[in-house]
Formats: sequence, structure tokens, C-alpha cells
Amino acid sequence: MISRWDEFRQGVRDGLPLQLGILPFGAVFGVLGVESGLTPAQTFFMSSLLFAGTSQIIFAQLVAIATPIAILLGSVAALNARHLLYSASISEYIRDKPLKWRILLAYLLTDEAYAVSILRYQKRPHNPMMHYHLLGSGLLLWSVWQIATLVGVLAGNAIPEEMALGFVIPLIFMAITLPLIKSRVEVATIATSTACVFAFAHLPYNLWLLIAAIAGIAAGTITAVYFKQTGDA
Repeated sequence: MISRWDEFRQGVRDGLPLQLGILPFGAVFGVLGVESGLTPAQTFFMSSLLFAGTSQIIFAQLVAIATPIAILLGSVAALNARHLLYSASISEYIRDKPLKWRILLAYLLTDEAYAVSILRYQKRPHNPMMHYHLLGSGLLLWSVWQIATLVGVLAGNAIPEEMALGFVIPLIFMAITLPLIKSRVEVATIATSTACVFAFAHLPYNLWLLIAAIAGIAAGTITAVYFKQTGDA
């Protein structure tokens, strides 16, 4: 049987390639957080308390334009709703673990950690120690994200604008998302949310994000229910 440390090290190795994108991603948040009016300390510790890269950037952007609190919280909550789906998917493999393990892994369950660990769970033989894979990939990402945020906070305006670090963010999510699109449910979800992004991009307070997130989740749910009822996989 593969040991817990073998699983942990494999999780770290599987997550390493994604860190090339996480470093500039975290640095962008560090810069945006301070520029939005948050203190350096608030910006840095948000990466530990919230620990949700895209949501942190949206939060900082909305704070910068004095967004009403209801819209700010609604946007962040809608964006993070995808973690409910991640949790439901991962729970199948860790439901027998103690509560303290499930709480820790829930905290570390980000887009990137989910992407590498769900592939391990689905494509490799079951192992009672395989939750250490998610622990490895999650802790690696957490550590790199804290360092990258600190770099952004300290560097600030010293990062040249021509580096266009913000462009890295959509590339990261494309790299994570595209390999996972395998069913009509996923296609419906992505197609609907993408259409909403373009249709509502003109709205203030980044409301396009809230609408796209809700519409994408609704489209995926409706499509899944439809194909389940018709018996069409």
C-alpha cells in the first residue's frame, strides 16, 4: 500500500506546475489589495482568512469603487458557490475521515487543489491514505499563495505595468477548467456563464460576475436534472 507520505509528496509534485501561475496571481492580489484601500496587513491576512484567490481580487476591486456591502458580499458568495460542487465531489472520497480532517481539507480545497486531487482520486487505485494527496497539493498552494501575496504587498508599484500580471489570472483558470470539460452538463454551465459575461459586462459593480455565476450554476443543474430524467448520460 502506498504510504501517507508517498501520497503527500505526489500531491505536492502534481501541484507544482500550477505554481508558475499562482505566483503572479498572488502578487496581483497583493498589489490590488493595497491599491483598493486595504492596509498591507489586511491584504496579507485576507489570504489566510478568505484564501480564495479570485474572490479576494473581486473583493478588492469592489472595495476600491465603494460597492454597497450587499452587492459585495453577494458577488463573493456567488463566486465561491462553486466550492459547494467541489466539496460534494470530493466528499465521496473522504467521507470516512474524522471531522478534523474534513474541516482541514475543506479549508485547503481551492480550484487548483481540487483539479489535481480529483484526477488522482478518479484515475488511480483507491488508497486509505489518499486524502494526504489533497493535503499535499493544498498546503503547497496555501504556502505559495501567502508568499506571493506578501511579494505583491511589498513590491506594490515596483512591478512594471507592462508585465501584465493580471492577464495570468484567466489563463490559470483556462488551464484548470478546459481539461475537466467532459460532459454536456459542464458544457452548458460554461457556455451559459460565458454568454452572461459578454451580455452583462456593461453593468456596474461587476454585477456581470454575480449574474454569470448564478446563471452558470442554474444551467448546469437544469441540464443535469434533464438528462437524469431522460436517462441520457
